[in-house]
Amino acid sequence: MLTSLLEPFTVSFVLRALLGGVLLAAVCALVGVWVIARGMTFLGEAMSHGMLPGVAIASIVGGNLVVGAAASALAMAGGVTALRNSREFGRDTTIGLLFVGMLSAGVILVSHSRSFATDLTAFLFGDVLAIRRPDLILLAGALVLVAAVSAVAYRPFLALTFDPRKARTLGLRPDAANVLMMVLLTVTMAVAFSVVGTLLAFGMLIAPAAAAMLVARRLPAVMLTSFAIGSAATVIGLWISWFAGTAASATIAAVTVLIFFVLLGARRAMAAVASTAGPS
Repeated sequence: MLTSLLEPFTVSFVLRALLGGVLLAAVCALVGVWVIARGMTFLGEAMSHGMLPGVAIASIVGGNLVVGAAASALAMAGGVTALRNSREFGRDTTIGLLFVGMLSAGVILVSHSRSFATDLTAFLFGDVLAIRRPDLILLAGALVLVAAVSAVAYRPFLALTFDPRKARTLGLRPDAANVLMMVLLTVTMAVAFSVVGTLLAFGMLIAPAAAAMLVARRLPAVMLTSFAIGSAATVIGLWISWFAGTAASATIAAVTVLIFFVLLGARRAMAAVASTAGPS
């Protein structure tokens, strides 16, 4: 029985998918917590699809897709940063307009490139089971970079998240910290998309971090919990995908969301029991 349950993880491409998912969970845990804490979820989602123009251009000219994706995402982040203090409209409006504009430009480029049009599904949904050794090296390199920057910039990121004015008073340069955080988000999304597609990349960025915040309070503990949840979702998703014949990337993403709602339901149930048992 146990041998049958472990059967998927005896196959080489599933093992590569498992390792890739764990590396992705680690990268996204370091960045996703800041995204949730700062209310940047919509920006992350917009950036994940706003990479399409850069990817399309890179594909047409024969360039590196990761570089194209990163350039496109940085352009969106730059636009959001430049317009974040606009008095005419809010930040969400800016993100929404840039999101629609860049996604439309990407679709237009794709429609004029027969060679790339067939890859649009792979861009959106990806295939974690197609991870190769170079992809693992890319994810590992991204993890080292993101971990190093996160460790060095932890205090500025923390101050920027909870009290930007105090950060400026303490000389922690919140504007520079904001730019650096945008760069980290860009690197994470660009690398993740190239390996697993935008669906799993965004799902792994948001859902484990949001779930972790339901069970932990201190940010380092939240990051560790997010990594554990993302890794567990990878194992469960790959197992379900193997036996149910479902798309692996989408299944893993669905499991991350399911874990969030299970933890949310458990937390609300415990709160309800505590309020009932408390003094009247």
